[in-house]
Parts: sequence; structure tokens; C-alpha cells
Amino acid sequence: MPHRPLARALTALVALCTALVGALAVPGAAQAAAPIHYVALGDSYSSGVGAGPYDLSTCLRSQKSYAPLWAAANNVASFRFPACGGAVTADVLDKQLGSLSTNTTMVTITVGGNDAGFADVMTDCRFGSTSTCTNAVNEAKAFATGTLPARLDRTYAAIRERAPNARLIVLGYPRLFETGSCGLLAMSSHKRTLLNEAADVLATVTADRAAAAGATFADTRPTFAGHGVCGAQPWIRDVTGVIEAYHPNADGYRLGYLPALNAVTG
Repeated sequence: MPHRPLARALTALVALCTALVGALAVPGAAQAAAPIHYVALGDSYSSGVGAGPYDLSTCLRSQKSYAPLWAAANNVASFRFPACGGAVTADVLDKQLGSLSTNTTMVTITVGGNDAGFADVMTDCRFGSTSTCTNAVNEAKAFATGTLPARLDRTYAAIRERAPNARLIVLGYPRLFETGSCGLLAMSSHKRTLLNEAADVLATVTADRAAAAGATFADTRPTFAGHGVCGAQPWIRDVTGVIEAYHPNADGYRLGYLPALNAVTG
């Protein structure tokens, strides 16, 4: 009998503690992950040129690009894919931003390579002399450091305005080449080195402007390392692909771009 008050007190204390723990635990357990409304903007490195097969548009969109692969793996609530092969920053501003809204929670983009004359530089280096290649690369680097930053700033700012609640992730371009022996018909090691240096300049500029815009930069150079043109297992197409030349193949998007995106999304 004399111990019953103590027993009641202990029982009440245990019940109180259980209730408190339950009150703290339930909100966390009941809290569902916020739905992801994902929009993939940008150029051919987002649309999936090189991966194939393509949709019926002129944009060469492939479901094997990193964006649809990420969307499928993360069970997104909605996914919009206006990225288009050949796009420059002006195309993103004029033709792609309509896919964004205040409901958008995540945006990815690759852009800037076409502004800097990617296709012409590659043509000059693949088929021109060393001096022609050098001049083309130097012009592209000058454009990347002098003119491109303002274009990227305008593009990122416009995305922020249209999708103020979204996380903006800017993906870079890989180095396209390995610089070892590559056969008699390949570009010289010197030309390949010049082009890789240009890719580094573009990556530096893009990362800097992404940071200034409060965006996350996903660097694809580490994930593609060892898998450029002239590598033992290349994830980049050579000129044999014609319009697909110097773009990732399906492995490049799946094993190069997708891991780079996963590394920053968690």
C-alpha cells in the first residue's frame, strides 16, 4: 500500500515521456518529401544529342539524356523537357522559359557552348591546320571570358524570375578528348589539348556565373575523365556521328552526366 503513490507517479511519468517522444517523432515521420516539379532547359548536351533515338521534334530530344533519366529515377511529380539541340542563350530566353512557373522546384541547364561557336571551332580544328585551330580556339576563349558572362547572367536571372522557388543547377561540359595516341587520322595531340583547354575556360566562366546567380554548378569533367574521344572506352562521339559528333553517347549521359547531377542533388 505505501508504494502505490510512487508507482502511480512513475506510471504517469512514463506515460508523459512516451507522449512527448511520440509528439516529437510523429511530425517527422508523417512529413512527406516535397513533390519535385522538374524542368530541363538548355542545348544539345541537355536534349540528348548523341544518345538517340530522338523524338519527332527538330530538337533531337532523347529519353536517354540525363534529364529524363534523373526524372524517372526520382519519381518526379512533373517533368518538362524543352531543351533543344543547337540552342544558344537567346533561344533559352525566347523559347524555353515558358515551361517554368512558380510551381517549378528544380531546373537544370547546359548552355553557352553554342554561343561561343562550339560547332565552328570543332570543324576548324578537325579539318583545318594547327594555326587555324589555334586561332579558332583563342577566339572562342576570348568570347567565353569577355561576352558570354553577361549572356549567362541574363539567362540565369530570367530563370530565377520565372521560377523563383526552384533550385537552379547548371551543368558544365566535359573535356572532349584524351590526348594520347589516337591513330593517323585523328586530330593531333596538340589540337586536342587546345580544345580541352578551351573546355576548361568555359567551365571556369560557367561555374563563376552560376555561383554569382546562387545556382549550383555540376562539373562533368571529373565523371568523363578517361572517356573522351581517343579513350579506350569513349563516351563522346567522334566525327563519325555527323550531327552527333562531339556529343556524349548514351553511356556519356548515363555514366557521365547523370552521376554529376546526382552528386549535387543527393
